[in-house]
Amino acid sequence: MEQAYRAIDWRAVFLIAGMLPLGIAMQETGTAEYLAVTVMATLGNFGPWPVIVGLYGITTVATMIIPTAALVVLMSPIVLSTCAELGIEPQTAMMAVAIAASASFASPIAHPSNILVMGPGGYRFSDYLKVGIPLTIVVFVVVMILLPLLWPLKYV
Repeated sequence: MEQAYRAIDWRAVFLIAGMLPLGIAMQETGTAEYLAVTVMATLGNFGPWPVIVGLYGITTVATMIIPTAALVVLMSPIVLSTCAELGIEPQTAMMAVAIAASASFASPIAHPSNILVMGPGGYRFSDYLKVGIPLTIVVFVVVMILLPLLWPLKYV
């Protein structure tokens, strides 16, 4: 049992715990609603898939500066509000955001493993961009092909 406790990355646990109130605050203050309305105003006329692509894109860019777990906590209320506006169940959009956050290849900041190999490997930030951007594009294309098949939209 002690080995299990030592294996826990407590920084990640506290990061998520610290971000939960921020996500709740975004929902309670209307910030999530405002951001959802902004996404809807920009992409909503084109239907749910362009909105989901937009949420994926926002998450992909944001993961370059915000750690993955924190970003998902922050994006969740925005996604839920956007899905409510679209009249769709949130599973498809939430999965898109989760995958976009997990595909954090273009920045050392996004994931602890990226930071861990940066020093010993002698990598620079630009090295992550060189390899990460093409990989991010490949993952985006694959996700946009498979997402409708694996998590089809469900209307409320």
